[in-house]
Amino acid sequence: MTIQDLPAINASLNGTATVLLLLGFYFIKQGNKEAHKKCMVAALITSIVFLACYLTYHFNTTVVTHFREPQWFRPIYLTILLTHTVLAVVIVPMVITTFVHASKGNFEKHRRIARWTWPLWIYVSFTGVLIYLLLYQIFDQRAISRG
Repeated sequence: MTIQDLPAINASLNGTATVLLLLGFYFIKQGNKEAHKKCMVAALITSIVFLACYLTYHFNTTVVTHFREPQWFRPIYLTILLTHTVLAVVIVPMVITTFVHASKGNFEKHRRIARWTWPLWIYVSFTGVLIYLLLYQIFDQRAISRG
């Protein structure tokens, strides 16, 4: 494994977090609090591992990938990237606060913030996978970025 493998690993971690978040939502709607808790803790751990891998990649590579082609899709890509990046910063304290309330058994406060945390976390996790697919699979920008 090399540092260049980390974007694919990061996308896999984001995809895993997305699935865990969806399962956690399903379980709480079914009243299965224990399964909900396990999924949400697993989503948190997966997201923490993602963040460690993401930072490792960006602190240890000089490769900068720019989305250049196709030009018609660039504004769409940049919109997705901008919203993903802003919400990725916003979501961190929200996730921490949501988990602290749950761990303290303050479920009313937990539910109130989780109504906002969950959809933003899903968006960030899902768009993380989408950004990877757009940059490395659908419109492979690697060859373009080296030029």
